[in-house]
Amino acid sequence: MTANALCSLSLEPLLALVCFENEARTLPIVRDAGRFGVNILNERQEELAGVFASKLPEAEKLEGVDHRFVGGVPIIDGAIAWAICELRELIAGGDHTIAIGAVRELGLGEGEPLLWYGGRYHPWSASAGGLSSA
Repeated sequence: MTANALCSLSLEPLLALVCFENEARTLPIVRDAGRFGVNILNERQEELAGVFASKLPEAEKLEGVDHRFVGGVPIIDGAIAWAICELRELIAGGDHTIAIGAVRELGLGEGEPLLWYGGRYHPWSASAGGLSSA
């Protein structure tokens, strides 16, 4: 699935916050597993982002996607960053549920991030210091 929101919550201890739509099929999986992973996709993975945002059954979303498992969590090849989080708390927040996770492992890849805002993807322009208008 794709997350509505993701942010750093704390540096000590290292905590991440992710928001799941209450009806997301991933939410019960996270609740039962007690962990979740975050993959920050690169700008060339827009099609893949669409797959994870789709209503395909969760078990089918990784089919044909190059990935590996770390700590039982899928890490997508080509992601510019990833983290594995141990679930600490789930908090109701309107039509979403806020998950707080303790970061247990993380890694960095290469490339520019895939960014979404205003209902569409936008390229990152490092030379311009941020988002481009393209």
